Amino acid sequence: MKKISLLLYVSMCFTLWSYSQVPNNDSTSKKTAPPKDRNMFGLHIPRGLKINTPGIADGYIIFAVPNSPYVYLLNRRGEVVHEWKGSYGAFNAYLQNDGSIMLGEFDPDFPTFGFGGPYGRLQKISWDNKILWNFELANDTEIIHHDFNVMPNGHILAIAYEAESYDRAIAMGRKPEKTPKDGPWLEKIIEIAPEGKNGGKIVWEWHLKDHLIQDFDPKKSNYGKPADHPELLDVNMGPKLPPAISQDSVEALQAKGMEGPNATAGNLGADIFHFNAIKYNADLDQIVFSSPNLSEIFIIDHSTTTQQAATHKGGRWGKGGDFLYRWGNPKNYQRGDSTNEKLFGQHDVRWIQKGYPGEGDLTVYNNDIPYMGDSMNYSMIFEIKPPTDSKGNYYLEANKTFGPEKPVWTYMAPDTISFHGSFISGAERLKSGNTFINEGPKARFFEVTPDGKIVWEYLNPYRGNITENNGDPTPLIPMTYFAFRANFIGADHPGLANKKLEPLVPQPSPFILPAPPTTNK
Repeated sequence: MKKISLLLYVSMCFTLWSYSQVPNNDSTSKKTAPPKDRNMFGLHIPRGLKINTPGIADGYIIFAVPNSPYVYLLNRRGEVVHEWKGSYGAFNAYLQNDGSIMLGEFDPDFPTFGFGGPYGRLQKISWDNKILWNFELANDTEIIHHDFNVMPNGHILAIAYEAESYDRAIAMGRKPEKTPKDGPWLEKIIEIAPEGKNGGKIVWEWHLKDHLIQDFDPKKSNYGKPADHPELLDVNMGPKLPPAISQDSVEALQAKGMEGPNATAGNLGADIFHFNAIKYNADLDQIVFSSPNLSEIFIIDHSTTTQQAATHKGGRWGKGGDFLYRWGNPKNYQRGDSTNEKLFGQHDVRWIQKGYPGEGDLTVYNNDIPYMGDSMNYSMIFEIKPPTDSKGNYYLEANKTFGPEKPVWTYMAPDTISFHGSFISGAERLKSGNTFINEGPKARFFEVTPDGKIVWEYLNPYRGNITENNGDPTPLIPMTYFAFRANFIGADHPGLANKKLEPLVPQPSPFILPAPPTTNK
């Protein structure tokens, strides 16, 4: 079987990075210090069903089993009632109305991209495990990565990396000291119309490179003041490059399993913006997406043509492909500083559905909030209400930042420290008003009431046996049980109608992580 270790590489690197950041927020400095041995990955702890409160809404949880091609459907009693099987390592799955799933999968035989969550392949898999559709986008210059969203018409909106050369990046006004020698990976969003069983046509696309501004090089055509153009992205935002190392050093890290197979001395740090979530709102014909490297979420207009999406005019909202709204980190458009930052490496932004409490608001998993003093970072769930005028346009006062000033609802652990996943993860509002949360690194799925009471909790005990291409096992630690995305499925979902939903017999075998070796003194 093929490998999915690229995710392991990037996640370990990202986790180490997240714990090295200097906190810049003192709002929690008076909280009690956490235990020094906090384990974000949930290693060597009991797993399975923890809490199942009588009276909660009937429903199921869908999640990809790490290091495997399987996707499980779990009932509220913690029993697997159905499984789908893809062709490669499963990453994220979304249930469709006919009982099939659309699945993002790791197809590891791609060039160029070696970290940052690329997977390259989508498959539609029927309830009885037939491959209904197969699509690959993975080549030298572009690859599907992280997340996608199936639209009501059956098309798929997907995030893709777009490799740019060093010279093209400099021509866009990117500072040389922030540009990898082999060039950065920018971002685009594509709309795929499935064709046949093994193909698709890209019918709409949006490119980040068409909506950049910079105040570094006045000779470039996109020169301007980012504070005057919050509808554009300052191309010089994002993290600094990692320290330069030789190719021999890269290969030594690869031999130790600490770098991906496509990593080179010239492309380290190429993943500069790292989009990680995308959702579509059919009523507004808008797309929301997330960039954890910028600690900011963005909304764009989908009603444009591809040609209009490359400009600053046109579409239902009149702004072409420019940002209609952004929130989380106004220092990115020079209208704030670190004290104004609201988001920290966030994931899984989505609109609350019609008829659900908070309808039309956005929920975000705020992954890695800095904690001053002798404590540790922590996570929160935010619900925010973007301000709009009477016509539905997002409202921004002159020389001010996009609102709101604060969320309308939040969840955090009462002790702060027991809820933390510095990467992956997600959250969604349920029809009952409760919120379902996926604490990704630990694969802890739980449901909380509006006042923060946990009424259901489960830790994934499963892991597959995909190996490296040479047959070696993939690393067990730290990401033993992780879940990039887990979703709640209501019992009334059309995809479950007339389906057998009895517990599988036998149940899948839990994976038992070997005990750590003891040290003889």
